Amino acid sequence: MNPPAELFDTAAARRIDAQATAVLGGDGYVLMQRAGQAAWQCALQHWPQVRRIVVACGPGNNGGDGYVLARLACQSGREVRVLHLPDDAPRTPLAQRACTDYLAVGGRVELSRDCLGSAELVVDALFGIGLSRAPTAAAAALVEAINAAGAPVLALDVPSGVDADSGAVPGAAVHATRTLQFIVAHRGLHTGDALEHAGHCLLDGLDVPAEAFAGAAAVASRWNGAALPGLLPPRRANTHKGESGHVLCIGGNHGSGGAVMLCAEAALRSGAGLVSVATRAPHVAPLLARCPEAMAHAADAEFDPAGLLARAGVIALGPGLGQDDWARRLWTAALDSGKPLVVDADALNLLAAAPRPLPQAILTPHPGEAARLLGMDAAGIQRDRFAAAHELATRFSAVVVLKGAGSVVAAPGATPRVIAAGNPGMAVGGMGDLLTGVIAALRAQGLPAFDAASAGALLHGLAGDAAARAGQRGLLPRDLLPHLRTLSNPE
Repeated sequence: MNPPAELFDTAAARRIDAQATAVLGGDGYVLMQRAGQAAWQCALQHWPQVRRIVVACGPGNNGGDGYVLARLACQSGREVRVLHLPDDAPRTPLAQRACTDYLAVGGRVELSRDCLGSAELVVDALFGIGLSRAPTAAAAALVEAINAAGAPVLALDVPSGVDADSGAVPGAAVHATRTLQFIVAHRGLHTGDALEHAGHCLLDGLDVPAEAFAGAAAVASRWNGAALPGLLPPRRANTHKGESGHVLCIGGNHGSGGAVMLCAEAALRSGAGLVSVATRAPHVAPLLARCPEAMAHAADAEFDPAGLLARAGVIALGPGLGQDDWARRLWTAALDSGKPLVVDADALNLLAAAPRPLPQAILTPHPGEAARLLGMDAAGIQRDRFAAAHELATRFSAVVVLKGAGSVVAAPGATPRVIAAGNPGMAVGGMGDLLTGVIAALRAQGLPAFDAASAGALLHGLAGDAAARAGQRGLLPRDLLPHLRTLSNPE
């Protein structure tokens, strides 16, 4: 398996930066010049025809990186203006040094936002990783002016206004076309609101020596399609359906039969050898007409789920389940079975009403369901998705997939994983039911819970991306089904 990309927090980034400076002789200007040079090369690569450049510089070392870029652009014959707020002249010794070098080659500094109107490229070097609160009113006005300028934006390290640790955007924030991260990739840029602002994320390691990373551990990893082949190897030649696991899908209350149908078909298309379904009696015939491979059972008042639960390897609990007496009876039986669970939708809401540890479970909440499980509001979940996923995993002793843009997969004692797949077209009812079936199928095929959750979320997102090539608007969960089959057989 190709190793997932490591993601770091601000504390680790600062430590690595300081250690790199020491290894390189103790002069921080060496790294600053490398950063500015890397940023200028990035600008040349992506916008080679640009002639008029505005570099918005803050007072700290991120602004110093901007001054280095501005000097190099000026020396190349471009028309360059450095823009900073009246009270934000360079304050750190390194930024002051970079500014002096820029002025020495004839560079000009502007205090008025009017220069943004003629820019063909804007470079955001305002705050970098140094800001974790809403910008001041003056800074916010400058950020909004950058966003309104209409030119492409290259953000240095982090789009200004985005929290590099959590991905939260507490106030105004730059909408970057591209973000060039220096030395390490920042955890916060890959989930939640940050995805609206970072654009295409790039990384330049600045040729930092390996010893600079001593004692600085990654705090998350970013998973993309390269991870699948190592998790989903080809099946052996002499296999049988029992080796691919038996998933029992429980759900489909009155008015929600489609949810459990989607879950069951997703489990089959993701490789489960057997799939049973316990649902309301009126849904059995439509389910069999749609998916005859599923073994459907009418869960009426006399239905005893014990036999089905005993035969199942993994239980997908919740799609269309509801919260009435019928739902609670099946929910209790599933939880008491001791079998591995994938818990979604109303099963999560029932869990929120009667919390209990579920060490054999994978929970798949969206932010609203996560908020109910933690007794807070959805906005609080979104302010720090990593912290919310960690708290859920700890509180319920379970693996957690916190769904949304940049889904976060967490488990007790494990480094969280961010899923680099999926698109806005997937924001439609039924997508979560599909995910429940995918994860349950992978768990039934023998993957450990953390890997099954990670691979399932990744497979689901990649299938959504493949289906969205025909357009995001109007994308339906069933559009993903053929892609699930293709992608679950990586070469």
